[in-house]
Amino acid sequence: MQIVTDCGVQKNECIINCKNKLIQNISRSELVSLVQVLVPKQGFLKRVANKSHCCPEGAIMIMNVREALRRALEEEMGRDENVILMGEEVAQYHGAYKVSQGLLEKYGSLRVIDTPISEEGFTGVGIGAAMAGMRPVVEWMTLNFSLQALDQTYNNAAKMLYMSGGQFNVPIVFRGPNGPAEYLSAQHSQSLQSIYCHCPGLRVVAPSTPADFLGLLKSSIRDNNPVIFLESELMYALKGEVPEEEFFVPLGSGAIRREGKDVTIIGFSKPMYLILEAASKLQKEGIEAEVIDLRTLRPLDEELVYRSVEKTNRCVVVDEAWPYASVGSHLSYLVSYNCFDFLDAPVELVSQEDVPVPYSHALELAALPSVEKVIDAVRRVTYLS
Repeated sequence: MQIVTDCGVQKNECIINCKNKLIQNISRSELVSLVQVLVPKQGFLKRVANKSHCCPEGAIMIMNVREALRRALEEEMGRDENVILMGEEVAQYHGAYKVSQGLLEKYGSLRVIDTPISEEGFTGVGIGAAMAGMRPVVEWMTLNFSLQALDQTYNNAAKMLYMSGGQFNVPIVFRGPNGPAEYLSAQHSQSLQSIYCHCPGLRVVAPSTPADFLGLLKSSIRDNNPVIFLESELMYALKGEVPEEEFFVPLGSGAIRREGKDVTIIGFSKPMYLILEAASKLQKEGIEAEVIDLRTLRPLDEELVYRSVEKTNRCVVVDEAWPYASVGSHLSYLVSYNCFDFLDAPVELVSQEDVPVPYSHALELAALPSVEKVIDAVRRVTYLS
């Protein structure tokens, strides 16, 4: 399988290579000028194990992540009048990343709601609406701003079902971009998935393909629990195969993106593309890497992970967050504990360096996971370093 950028460059295994640059090196202006960052060719989503719930057989269409999210919102709002969208600039401005374009005109200002610049305020309003029977989708302009609403998310959304003795469900989705996105510096480049994964009562979703953004958002909206839905500013223009018919991806189901026998590499969200690039390069060295896309971080598809590690006997975990008390470090622990008898080497974690994300682009790239860091980790677990 290959992908094609708008400049006509082809590259194996789902990573862009425009002017010999990886995705981390593409500037914001280049990203805008390309418009379509990645155009996966037919076959990517089909090369998966059974039960991975990827793109089904049948008619498909090419759609970018932004369009897939919009389609999911439009389908669910059309199906259920209790589904509403709220957040900063989601109505008249169509959202900071234009995900909600056209929804105000179709569903009106009572269901597509512009809010004041107060994450704590409109997050709380959304939680109250969910308790009253609505199914709100709350857009955080960035997960960095969600920290302003952490009390609402942790103490109200996550705990209401438990503290009410089962009387109140909170069927709400909080969605927005998470993680570094070039030149955004320390306060706007944080990968905050571990904060939300830490809290019982929350589900956390982190897709990497347009089809998964579509299927997982629809499943999240229909779920009766609060869901944190992680996106990425650098993925909204990413294109891929999406089924024309209605499509769901169950929460808690991972996917095998590439089969292999020598090492298991596990990741999620945007880093999946550098993982697949690393796997392609490792193949040239005679190392067949199996690549697992978690897709949902809480609950984890532990069975899929363990089954793969029991086959390959080696594991590398990739997480764009800081290493201390992260999703990646927890997953490394789970694999070490549950697959101890099968491991031929310690589990390796490739993460962001334990520093705030620098503004300097060169330092930013040095602080983040990269293809080279993943390859080095694989060489260590295969004793080839």
